[in-house]
Amino acid sequence: MPVRIVQSKQNARLRDLRRALASPGRKGEAAGIEGRNLIEEAVRAGLTIRCLFLAQESEPLLEELALPPEAGMETEILLVPKALLDAALTTETPQPVAALVEPHDWTWTHLLDGQNGGQGKAAPLILILAGLQDPGNLGTILRSAEAFGATGAVSLPGTVNAWNPKAVRASAGSVFRVPVIAASEKECFAKLREAHVQVWTTTSREAQPANLADLAKPVALLIGNEGNGVSSDLARQASGALTISCPGPVESLNAAVATSVLLYEAARQRATSKPVSVGGLAEHRGARR
Repeated sequence: MPVRIVQSKQNARLRDLRRALASPGRKGEAAGIEGRNLIEEAVRAGLTIRCLFLAQESEPLLEELALPPEAGMETEILLVPKALLDAALTTETPQPVAALVEPHDWTWTHLLDGQNGGQGKAAPLILILAGLQDPGNLGTILRSAEAFGATGAVSLPGTVNAWNPKAVRASAGSVFRVPVIAASEKECFAKLREAHVQVWTTTSREAQPANLADLAKPVALLIGNEGNGVSSDLARQASGALTISCPGPVESLNAAVATSVLLYEAARQRATSKPVSVGGLAEHRGARR
């Protein structure tokens, strides 16, 4: 596997890495990831590694990463002075390895066909991310989405990019496997209506307790901004509102925590296959009119 030595910070690949980390999500461009664990997760997820960056004196990592032969044929490997590589990375204590990878080209089909993490068919369970700003929250949400069998997420305008380096790290590699697509509000809700996916908005008060709603059928959970929640205009696109019953004296939960609880409840219902009665759901809908 040929290794090329780079000595200049003006190297085109290093510039690509800096740009990918600073401005993630550019259409058609590779994404930047840092650290051995994330690179190993990317390989396991079947992502193409366009370019691997190794700090000098860290060459043994190349063998430890064990790139598959077919990926190795496509991967450009650069050996870079540690100071140069550190300057391109975003973490406070950079690891001596980074990469440019090709994200999967996810589509609506991946979200709606009900493929549940390779475990077979399942009713779609989709997250609609509306104005999430904190990349740590987004990454944590994607990790929970994978853990509890969500089929994917829709990123509406104003939501931080899923390939933001902090989001990628917080996801612990789930961003490589959970389908995430960007869409306008109009496209998003039109697609979900066409596919007969019920949309639930989320709120901290005056709503149906999540454990009394039927989350075993095709559903989408509308997750709002950390500070302002779901806007009234978006909430009107939903057919109902969910809340999480909390016995403690807190007014609301962190966005990532709340989403994780809702995903757990959906997974619990789907595992037991005991949805709530239609009558109870209809009564809730009537109360909101």
